[in-house]
Amino acid sequence: MRLRALIFATLTALLPNLAGAVTCKDMAYKGNSYTVCEVDPAKEDLRLFLRDADGDILGQFPAINHTLPDGQSLSFAMNAGMYHADRAPVGYYREGDKTEGRLLTGASKGNFGLLPNGVFCIRDTRADVFETLKFEKSRPECTYATQSGPMLVIDGALHPRFLADSTSRYIRNGVGTTRDGQRAMFVISNNSLTFHQFGSFFRDVLKTPNALYFDGKISRLHAPELDRSDAGFWLGPIVGVVAPD
Repeated sequence: MRLRALIFATLTALLPNLAGAVTCKDMAYKGNSYTVCEVDPAKEDLRLFLRDADGDILGQFPAINHTLPDGQSLSFAMNAGMYHADRAPVGYYREGDKTEGRLLTGASKGNFGLLPNGVFCIRDTRADVFETLKFEKSRPECTYATQSGPMLVIDGALHPRFLADSTSRYIRNGVGTTRDGQRAMFVISNNSLTFHQFGSFFRDVLKTPNALYFDGKISRLHAPELDRSDAGFWLGPIVGVVAPD
C-alpha cells in the first residue's frame, strides 16, 4: 500500500508539468494542412527574442539556442512579427524592461496596416491577443509584447477585409489565445492559403476568440518533437519556449 501511495504521489506531482508541456501536431481542415503548437503560458517559459547581449539581431533559431545557459534549449519557436530591412520590428515590441518601436494605430500599406491589427502580450501567468486600440486603452503589463497585423479573428469574428474568393496565397503563421489566456495556439500552414482560410481555421477549429497574423512567405517553425526546424530567411522577432534539454 505504501508503494502504491508513493507511486500515486509521484505521478500526481508530475502531472502539472506534463500538462504544461508544449505539444505540436499536424492538422487538416478543408483541404489545407497546418501545424499547431499549443503552449500553457502559466507553466511554460514563453518568451520573445530579438537581440543578443551585444545588441545584434539573433535572426535564427540556432542563434537563440547558443545564447541559452547549458542544459536549456528551445522546445518550440516561430517568427513573431513583421520587421524592417534591418530586421528591427515594425511597430511596438517589448522584451522585459526593453522596448523598441512605438504602438502604431493608423492604417498603412501592407498587411501590418490592414486594420484592425493587434498585439500579442505575454504576462506572468497568461498570454493574450489584443486588438491594437484595445491594447492602447487598457495598457496591460506585458513582460513581452509584439505588434503585428492584421488581426485574423476579433472577438470571434473574421477580419472584415478577408475575402473568401481571394487569390493571394502564402505559407502563413500566427497565434490565437483562449479567453482565459491559459492557452496560446501557434499555427503555421504547410501549404499556401488565403487570409480567409487561415483565419477560419482559428475561428472554426481552434475556436480562439482572438488571433493575430505574424507573417507570410517567410514563416518558419522550430518544433523538435516533430523533428522540424525550418531554415531560410533571417528573421526579426521570434517567440519561443525555453525548457530543460
